[in-house]
Amino acid sequence: MRIAVTGSIATDHLMVFPGRFADQFVTGQLDQVSLSFLIDRLDIRRGGTAGNIALGFARMGLTPILVGAVGEDFGEYRAYLDGHGVDTESVYVSDDKHTARFVCTTDETQSQIASFYTGAMADARKIELAPIADRVDGLDLVLISPNDPMAMLRHTQECRERGFRFVADIGQQVARMTGDELRQLVDGAAYLFTNEYEHSLLLEKTGWTRSDVLGRVDAWMTTLGAAGARLETGAGDVITVPSVPAKQEVDPTGIGDAFRVGFFSGVSWQLSAERAMQLGGVLATTVLETLGGQDYEIHPQSLLRRMADAFGEEASEDVKPFIQAP
Repeated sequence: MRIAVTGSIATDHLMVFPGRFADQFVTGQLDQVSLSFLIDRLDIRRGGTAGNIALGFARMGLTPILVGAVGEDFGEYRAYLDGHGVDTESVYVSDDKHTARFVCTTDETQSQIASFYTGAMADARKIELAPIADRVDGLDLVLISPNDPMAMLRHTQECRERGFRFVADIGQQVARMTGDELRQLVDGAAYLFTNEYEHSLLLEKTGWTRSDVLGRVDAWMTTLGAAGARLETGAGDVITVPSVPAKQEVDPTGIGDAFRVGFFSGVSWQLSAERAMQLGGVLATTVLETLGGQDYEIHPQSLLRRMADAFGEEASEDVKPFIQAP
């Protein structure tokens, strides 16, 4: 399955605050917040939604095509992705901007305060999908994940015009984009992905009902945090899968990306939607137990054991043919 992963490519600066953000806010003075948190730890990691997802697909044995914009400082990151089997030939390199930066501080309750510097990501709007499809002999699926808003709109429109199946994975850009823009991104998607908050905000900003949305997409996936995930279709099908308990909660960065990796890996292997969601849940928890969105490892036997423990031996057996060690 030829999957193009469009979206942000960034460097993550991840910090840990040994306390609770909530304890630092003074009731009645939230309109004049001026806070500085003394940080115990800083980790600089490769990241970005598209980078995380593309690398995850490669680790699952797929050959994803990474599509996004970066700066000239991307060389080391590119070499890392190339070395793990990601196709980076279609990444656009800006000659005057740095690669995007994600700066995030996590407290002891896993609450986060983050900022995102766009940088070269703004040039993603210059990328056309047709030459990429020609180079790889067609695209079976295009993931349109959080990115420069104009790039997301351009990629979505091109997918509709050229008949590419696409995933509307709008993420945090739901808060930024207008109702009209969101309607353009959603209409005709094979899959729509939101979390619970984005689910409600999308309905509010588009003016659509849940039924309106389900009439415009093949399937709507809503991730529910600790409660797992729910998949709905216009035909009335509803599949809910619980989350996989974590041995320890280290860092939530990238867990949503990992869920998508597991789910669409399962889709590419023609597993049932429920089984693909279960695999996504296992990968999401694996990332939660690791610092950074890309520094986890996939050990086939451990993954299969975890599938069996969480969802039964049949689930493990269904996945087993596709993730055996080489």
